[in-house]
Amino acid sequence: MTVFRISRAVTLPADEAWLRVTDWRGHAAQVPLTTVSSVTPSPTRVGTVFVARSGIGRSGSGRSRLGRSRRGRPELGRPELGRFGFDDPMEVVHWQPPDGGAPGLCRLEKRGRVITGWAEIEVLPEGPGAVVVWVEELHIRLVPRLLDPLVARVARLVFGRALDGLLNRPRPTAMDAAGAADN
Repeated sequence: MTVFRISRAVTLPADEAWLRVTDWRGHAAQVPLTTVSSVTPSPTRVGTVFVARSGIGRSGSGRSRLGRSRRGRPELGRPELGRFGFDDPMEVVHWQPPDGGAPGLCRLEKRGRVITGWAEIEVLPEGPGAVVVWVEELHIRLVPRLLDPLVARVARLVFGRALDGLLNRPRPTAMDAAGAADN
């Protein structure tokens, strides 16, 4: 099990930074070979469950059945991912958007068969901008603890790149949405 931390100072206001880093489908656009699907309806709140699916060789509809783990927590199977992929189901267990100068905090519990742990995303208002802090505890099944330093280094690289992409991407405009509807 490894813990890593990433932080970024941005010129975005805290509420805009929050919207970007809690856009779960936006995360998939930043991580190669990954899709994100929601199991619970929007908007995000405590109890929201979504799944990041990573891998190649996905077939069928890409849907997984929601089941329960031995502890009674939501868990997804991976019947349609094929040979080289896995589901990373997550549940929002704390949801507090930034409000009037107060920081925002989202805590996710990772409840998959391959990856377990948790992630906390905090958005702290700082002047006209914000500081985004991502802390994650990650355990990958069948990966020995001896490799934790390597896992942490790779995770910081991958998640740091994803965080940079989320915070630097332009926000869709009404015109973009109208154009997308025409295609």
